[in-house]
This record gives sequence, structure tokens and C-alpha cells, in this order.
Amino acid sequence: MPLALFALTLSAFAIGTTEFVIVGLVPTIASDLGVSLPSAGLLVSLYALGVAVGAPVLTALTSHWNRKHLLLALMTLFIIGNLIAWLSPGYNTLIAARVLTGLAHGVFFSIGSTIATSLVSKDKEASAIAIMFTGLTVALVTGVPLGTLIGQEWGWRATFLVVSALGVIALLGSAALIPADLKPGATASLRDQAKVLAQPRLVLVYLITALGYGGNFILFTYLTPILEQVTGISSHLVAPMILLYGASVAIGNLWGGKLADTHGPIKALTVMFIGLASVLLLFSQTAYHPISAGLTIMIWGAFAFGNVPGLQVYVVQLAEKHLPNAVDVASGFNIAAFNLGIALGAAAGGLIVDSGSLMDTPWIGAAVVLLALALTRLSGALDRTEHSTAVQPLR
Repeated sequence: MPLALFALTLSAFAIGTTEFVIVGLVPTIASDLGVSLPSAGLLVSLYALGVAVGAPVLTALTSHWNRKHLLLALMTLFIIGNLIAWLSPGYNTLIAARVLTGLAHGVFFSIGSTIATSLVSKDKEASAIAIMFTGLTVALVTGVPLGTLIGQEWGWRATFLVVSALGVIALLGSAALIPADLKPGATASLRDQAKVLAQPRLVLVYLITALGYGGNFILFTYLTPILEQVTGISSHLVAPMILLYGASVAIGNLWGGKLADTHGPIKALTVMFIGLASVLLLFSQTAYHPISAGLTIMIWGAFAFGNVPGLQVYVVQLAEKHLPNAVDVASGFNIAAFNLGIALGAAAGGLIVDSGSLMDTPWIGAAVVLLALALTRLSGALDRTEHSTAVQPLR
């Protein structure tokens, strides 16, 4: 694999770290800026909202740009956003920095796959994409707990400074290693994207994605204050707990992919959503003791992100059937749906904490995931109906 691919991987690592590290810093930021926990949790929502908007809209608007120039512009925007967060004098400036960085994130992952595949031969394209997305997985396993630890030791601003430095390294690597003659992507226009959103079967899956992923973030956004205030562990032990979660995520991604390949996306998603809802309910009971909380978190990560491969595969399958000329667009909208779920889940978690308690987040999150499960079964039933109609003999 070319070295340029690893520059993309480092970019994905830095971007993944800045997206999720905020979860470990919510209490620290709330205390330092004098805002409530729900207000600090809103930083997760606004970042994800920036990603959800940036992925489809800005990708379409920049579709004719030179790929390398666009990538370098995105990483520059990413660095600026994190530097603003580092220097932010107050809450409002930090919000602006998070939204700005989220916009860069959305476009990066939209064009990243295209750039990765252009760097290798046809038979290595899938491996190239997998290597790039490894940066996102490694960010959850190592970047987020390390960023949390840095924020707790030297202040949350130090975390954003370190992430900015990672962005600079990735920018220099991309400038030096990525070819300048990459072809513009075949990104669909805004009109073509509207056609995807007019397809009911795809919209149903996007709703499943937003609910299934967002239900998890109702709790995950407030995991750190729960561990500190309910479980009663020291703030220094939060990072190791998040490390357990990240390691479980890496296993869950592989397991979820194999399950979807072997049994199909509907069965795989059924298993994942039942498991995720069960673990969230279990955490509402086990969160009160450090050992039981840690064991639950180890299982939780596998189910929380194990639904990602099944959801992506399902969208591609439905797009190939209903809109074969817009498969890439349909897949990109599912990435936006993931982030819309994060935004809504984190915001809902803030409302729950504000009007109820921290320990209302697990069971409400489980209820939202069960709604995603019900819609998954409905979509599976529609698949069977369409299949039986298609094989009926003509009369």
C-alpha cells in the first residue's frame, strides 16, 4: 500500500479523536466554562450536526474541485477549528469551533474513500478503504482515552492543541505524498441527492440508522459524569473505562460485518439492536459498582458499533435495487444519518439529564433502540413482500 494512504489514515485518526473525545471531557468543560452538563453535551450534538450537513451538501458543492487541493483545504479547516477550540474564551466560541470542525469532517469522509481507491489498483480498493477507516477505529481505541487523560491532567484545551498537532502532521503528509493529478469525484448534484431522499425504502433505513445509533448516544454522551457521580470512580479511571469501550468497538465492527455477510443485514441488525437495548438496560443496574460497570461497558461497545456494517450494506443493497445510479449518494446519506442520530441522541440526553437524572439515559436509550428494532423488522417484512411480488407469474 502506498504511503499516501497512511497520510489519509492519520487524518481519519485525528478527525475521529476530535469527534468522540468530547465525551470524556463533558464534566471538565462544564466545570471550567460554568455551564450545565446538558450544555456541555450539546457540543457533541452540534459537531455531529456539522458532519450531517457537511457530508451531502458541501461534498456536492465541491465536487469539481481538485481532490488533493480539497483535502488540504479540509485539513487546514480542521486544524483551524481545533486551534479555535484551544483558544476559545467561552462556550459560544467553542460551539463555533465544533461546528466548523464538523463541516470539515463530513466532507473528508465523503471524499476519503474516492481518494483511497485512486491510490491503488482495482483489486486493492476495498483494502485501501478499510485501512483508511482503521484510523477512525484506532481513534476510539486509543485516541479518545488518551485525549481524555490529557484533558484531565492539563485541561481540556490541551486536548484540542494536541489534536491540532496531529492535524498538522496529517496535512504535511498529505501535501507531500498524495498525487496532485487525482480526478474530481463523481459526486451527485443536489438534485440527484433529492431523488435519494424521495425513495421511501431508503428513508426508512436512514430512520433506522438515526434511531439505532442515536439511542446509544443518549447514554454514551453522559458516560463520564455517570462514571464519576453514580459509579463513584476517580476521574483518572474514566480514560481506562473508555479504553475498554473502544477495544470492544473494534471487535464489534468485525463481528457485525461477518454477521451481516453470513446471515444478511436484517438478521444481523436484529441481533445487534436486541443486544444493544439489553446492555443499555443492564447498565441501568450495573452502573452503581465499578467492576460491574466496567464489565458491562466491555460488552456495550461491541453492540453499539456492531450495527454499522449491517446498516451500510443494507443501504447499498436497497439502493442497487431501487436507485442503481445513485448507490454512492445513498451510502453517503447513511453516513449523514449516523451523525444526525448522534446529534439528536446527545441533545435528547441533555434534555433527559436536565429534566430528570443521569440514570434515566440508559433505559430511554434502550427504548429508542427498540424502536429502531421494530422498524428493522418492518423493513424486512417489506423486503419479503417485494420479493414475493417480483416472483409472481404474469397473468
